[in-house]
Amino acid sequence: MNRDLKISGFSDEISSDFNTQLEVVSKLGMNYISLRGIDGKNIGDFSLEEIKENVQPRLAQYGVSVSSIGSPIGKIFINDEESFQEQKEMLDTLCQIANELTCNYIRIFSFYIPKGENPDHYKDEVISKLKQFAEIAQAYNVILVHENEKDIYGDIARRCYEILTEVNSPNFKGIFDFANFVQCGEDTQSCYYLLRNEIVYLHIKDAVSTDSQNVVCGTGEGKIPELLSQFIKTGYKGFLTLEPHLVLFDSLKDLELEDAKEVIRDNKGLDGAGGYKLQYEALLDIIERIESEEK
Repeated sequence: MNRDLKISGFSDEISSDFNTQLEVVSKLGMNYISLRGIDGKNIGDFSLEEIKENVQPRLAQYGVSVSSIGSPIGKIFINDEESFQEQKEMLDTLCQIANELTCNYIRIFSFYIPKGENPDHYKDEVISKLKQFAEIAQAYNVILVHENEKDIYGDIARRCYEILTEVNSPNFKGIFDFANFVQCGEDTQSCYYLLRNEIVYLHIKDAVSTDSQNVVCGTGEGKIPELLSQFIKTGYKGFLTLEPHLVLFDSLKDLELEDAKEVIRDNKGLDGAGGYKLQYEALLDIIERIESEEK
C-alpha cells in the first residue's frame, strides 16, 4: 500500500471498552486510532493526567498511535455562550493531550444552528468563534480539522469553503466526510473540486441518499473509490480514518441530534468489531483497485 497513506479509525465503534478496541485494531494490523470514546467516557471529559496514567500506557502496550482526537468541540448551539466558554477550556486541555500523544489533529465542528433558521445569517459569529478556537490550537502547534456534519453551519461544501478560507489559519483545515455530504444532499465530486486544497484529513464513511443511511464504503453514493483516486493523484498524504457507522455503538447517541437508529442500515448479526473489520477490508479493496489501475 502507498506509504503516504495511513489507515486509522474511530475505534469506539468496536466497543466502549478501550482494551477491546486496541485488541481488535492491532489484530487487523492497524497502527492508528482516532481517540473519541474510552471506556464509555468521551475524550473531552479527560484530564491530561488521566490520559498519562490510564490511556497512554495501554496505547504503548499495543503499539498503537493516535491519528486524531475526535473531540466534541463545536457541537454546541451557536448562541450558547456558556458552553462556548467551557469548550475553549476543553480545547486547551485537548491540545495539551494532543501534544502528549504526539498527535497533530483535533476534529471539531462549526456549531449547531437553531432549528428553522438560515445558517448563513450566523456566518460572522461562526467565523469569529472558530478563529478563537484556531488561536488556542496555534499556541500548541495543533491543527483543528473541521468535519462537515449534518445540522451544523459547515454542513454543505459552500459553507465549509467559507469558513476554511475566511478563518484562513494553518491551524484550521478541513476533513472530507463522504457520507455526511451525501446526507446533506451534496454531490461529493463537486465538493471535492471546491474543497480539495483545504482538505488534510479523510473520513471513510459512505451513505445513500434515498434514506440517508450509512453503508459499507464504496457501496453508497459518496464516490469514495473515484474521489480517493483523485485525492491520491493530486498528492494527498495522510490518514484515511474509518468511521463505519454500520452498527449501533455507545458514542453514536452523542453524535446525532436525531435518533441514532435512523442513520444505520440494518446489519443483522454484525457487532462493533464485525462492522469495523467489514469497513477496513472494503477500504483495503478500494485502495488495491486504485493502485492496480495506476500500474
